[in-house]
Amino acid sequence: MRGAEGRAMAELADGTRAGICVALLDGRAWTAGELARRAGVAPSTASDHLTRLVRGGLLVEERQGRHRYLRLAGPSVAHLIEQLAGHAPAPPAPTRTLRAATAGAALAYARTCYDHLAGRLGVLMYDALVADGRLDRSSGLSLTAHGWAWATDLGVPVQALSTGRRPMVRDCLDWTERRPHLAGALGAALRGRFTDLGWIIQGTGRAVRLTPTGRTALAAALSVPDHTLAPAAAPSPASGRA
Repeated sequence: MRGAEGRAMAELADGTRAGICVALLDGRAWTAGELARRAGVAPSTASDHLTRLVRGGLLVEERQGRHRYLRLAGPSVAHLIEQLAGHAPAPPAPTRTLRAATAGAALAYARTCYDHLAGRLGVLMYDALVADGRLDRSSGLSLTAHGWAWATDLGVPVQALSTGRRPMVRDCLDWTERRPHLAGALGAALRGRFTDLGWIIQGTGRAVRLTPTGRTALAAALSVPDHTLAPAAAPSPASGRA
């Protein structure tokens, strides 16, 4: 596995390929043309990068007619990409419009990381579950009996998750917060359950919005004050001055 990770990291050392993979962290399949536009390169250049990523096992492709759809090869690849992004140095803040600043704030507050919650909301949930003894970090990350009962009460099929091949719980270093959020089978199931309950709804791109009802319900479920889940105000656009 270490050799496979090393090869993956070598592929992701290229900025264009890394950007393509980060775009695919929303969990959807994208066309080659969409990824070329996102990366800001010619379709022929993007095609070469995509072929390398497929051959390297980071992406899988599906063809429908003349379209070539690509997506991440699985949760382990998404985890690796998010981990690498979390360790990358933060880029300098560019001059941004109000619209861009607002979109950036929404993405930093709550977003999808492949199939689980990330951003400040994801980190807050992780911290609350650890503080309340639902997750235990004493020897790696594990779901406690208290956490098992809590998730079951929420309607998450914990027993079924425990028999799957995917780890039940996993740390995932958040690239904006630089602290862990919850990944693994439980992280994905909680994100799906919160969506089914109407607590969160999909925003633009990878951004996720917490509904007013969801904010109250999630605060109660996590045993935290309601105000701790409030999103921060969008920052003013950078002026370009030092």
